[in-house]
Amino acid sequence: MLIVRNPYFMKMKNLFIQMVAITMATTSFAQGENEDPSFAGSPDLMIESTSVTYDSELEQLVFTITVKGEAGSSIPKAAGQMDGAPVLGYVFPTTLKSTDVGFNDTEGIVAMALTSHPDFDDTPLWDENNDRDYANDGVVWHAHWVVLTGNETIAGGLAVKQFNTDDESVVLPPTNPGMPMYMDSPGYSVVTKGNRIMVIIPKFRIRGKTDFRFDAVTAYMQVNTSRPDYPLLGVYRVYSIASGDLSLPFSVTH
Repeated sequence: MLIVRNPYFMKMKNLFIQMVAITMATTSFAQGENEDPSFAGSPDLMIESTSVTYDSELEQLVFTITVKGEAGSSIPKAAGQMDGAPVLGYVFPTTLKSTDVGFNDTEGIVAMALTSHPDFDDTPLWDENNDRDYANDGVVWHAHWVVLTGNETIAGGLAVKQFNTDDESVVLPPTNPGMPMYMDSPGYSVVTKGNRIMVIIPKFRIRGKTDFRFDAVTAYMQVNTSRPDYPLLGVYRVYSIASGDLSLPFSVTH
């Protein structure tokens, strides 16, 4: 069992557990109103196992989530606009530091999020569906580094950390999508195969880190552009947690 001594992380973990109990027990709620009801209880989102494997010969890490159903086959239905746009995610919370993935030093949980969202495209450098249009493939599963922080105003209790655009201390990787959040669109290869969804990350892209702890979560997120009391991108429901309690007990396999 992982013992985390960082008091900020422990506060986040306790908040997350409390909010998970609420969101997993609730069948519907006003926030996150564009969630597809078929997601709750879907075997495509029920995690059976997770792993991160380091291949020393190719110097890359493979993050994997294995589910009961068909990984990646459930996708959100378009809302038709940015405000309220649904986002489905297979997420790996980690003990990596924000500086390991190209951000400035900032508090929060660094997570690798594999997402699908049909209403917008936040990977302007990448053409995931290979049609030579770089702005129409948000629905294709793709990778983001994000920093998550607690947010008690929304049902899931977590949100992607935001910042003021005039804050000169903020550092984002050059592959960021240009949103005022700690989010990057690194262009890593995401593969869905049967009951597995995987993302392949070169070692040099995370400052050579090959020993860290992690967990796996499936969740519904939603964009907000109209309510100042809600985050720009928040977690509204958690479907499954590999560890059961976000204890990040898993370590990298070499």
